[in-house]
Amino acid sequence: MKQSKSKSRMDGSADAFIDQRLASGRVAFPLADLVKETGLSVTAARNQLLRLGNRVTRVSPRQQFFLIVSPEHRAVGAPPVAWWLHDYFQWLGHSYYLALQSAASSLGSNPQALQVTQVMTRVPRRSLEIGRIRVHFFVKRTLEQTPTQPLANAFAPLQVSTPEATTFDLIRYAARIGGIGRAAETIAPLLPLMRPAELRRVLKIEDEPATAQRLGFVLENLKATSLAKVVQDWLPSDLVLVPLLPGLRGDAPEIKRWRILNNAVEFGR
Repeated sequence: MKQSKSKSRMDGSADAFIDQRLASGRVAFPLADLVKETGLSVTAARNQLLRLGNRVTRVSPRQQFFLIVSPEHRAVGAPPVAWWLHDYFQWLGHSYYLALQSAASSLGSNPQALQVTQVMTRVPRRSLEIGRIRVHFFVKRTLEQTPTQPLANAFAPLQVSTPEATTFDLIRYAARIGGIGRAAETIAPLLPLMRPAELRRVLKIEDEPATAQRLGFVLENLKATSLAKVVQDWLPSDLVLVPLLPGLRGDAPEIKRWRILNNAVEFGR
């Protein structure tokens, strides 16, 4: 009889655990937390989660990390990425930050609706597909040195690259996010947020003259004269001629100030 009562109390453990998580403002958890806080075995915990159906979903079939799917998010299949990304990377034990167009969008630049969330990591990771949500990862060796800031008024903790770091990344990864024209379009609304001293700091950290040359050219074309001057003042005197679009040269004209081959139709080639 005692065993039956104990089993009855344990049967709703996962359900109660999820309610407690939601009450504390969290929408994600690793299986290990459920096991630890409820006393369930790993097998029993998994079975209870299976019985919850579409109330929970796994981030990946290979990972024991779960998301709580409230009724308002059932059509999408998961809660917003910004609500659980920080918890996910804490569980992984890796650094990250919201990057590129996703970072720009969080800072107020929304030239086009994004279909994916873009995240910077230090090591390669497979993209995540959870319901209709897509998360793409980009690799950056200087991740830990890149200036970031917490996202203001966010539902959950979230690290985002600063406007200056976001702008540099947009140029560096332009070929993977729709081209240099798309990068410039995304940068334009960020210009009022950018600070010369912080841009100088990013240039020093990244130490990539070729990317800085492209950035300076784009800033100048966006009429951000003071920011373009920061880039020009940082650049070494012995610049190597680089194409605006990496890999494509042809008969593109040279922009001598930046030692750029303007091979992009978006900038009047």
